[in-house]
Amino acid sequence: MTHHIKAILWKQMLDTLKNKTIMIQFVMFPVMTVIMENTIELQNMPEHFFANLFAIMYVGMAPLTSIAAIIAEEKEKNTLRVLQMSNVKGGEYLLGNLIYIFIMCMLGSLVIGLAGGYTGKTLLTFMAIMAVGHLISAILGAAIGVISKNQMSATSLTVPVMMIFSFLPMLSMFNETIAKVAKVVYSQQLHLLLQDIRHPELSVQCVTVLSVNSLVILAVFIFAYRKVFARSK
Repeated sequence: MTHHIKAILWKQMLDTLKNKTIMIQFVMFPVMTVIMENTIELQNMPEHFFANLFAIMYVGMAPLTSIAAIIAEEKEKNTLRVLQMSNVKGGEYLLGNLIYIFIMCMLGSLVIGLAGGYTGKTLLTFMAIMAVGHLISAILGAAIGVISKNQMSATSLTVPVMMIFSFLPMLSMFNETIAKVAKVVYSQQLHLLLQDIRHPELSVQCVTVLSVNSLVILAVFIFAYRKVFARSK
């Protein structure tokens, strides 16, 4: 099992270097954070404004779209079928991809955190919040990739989902109605934690929303896995 997962990690790393569409998902927001944090200063702008803003957009976009695209592409090109014929189990394949995407996104998150000026305990808290978001988004993206027949169908599903989780937190900053709706979304709760990162507090609402979102997304993932991989055994 470990050998198969390592092989998948190595394969995805090599494929990412060749696939600029996937690569840009990992570097776009970290690079934007570095640029914006070092070039733009606005009057009364909150501390770590761009880092926190791009961090949540990164959570809602990068892991979700990248893993969905990877899985859908390999299904379309029958690479996934070849892996299965090589005794790579569906669980091993998905776990390998999830680990790879998680590592890549956490590296990007580290860049965002450092660019935002986070250090020490605050940086660790920032990374922990990002880790929760990346894990949830990656599982959702994996589910979309598994149930999609090809890259086109995966894109048609990921774009609206990604826009909800990426942009709701930003829009909620300017509209109270949207803020009320966004409170039931995990990315918004993570955004609220980042806003008070020096004294983060896991409220009952925050824990409830994160738990419910995670359970629903996990249920979708299990359904997709059983529908595709269990049937192919």
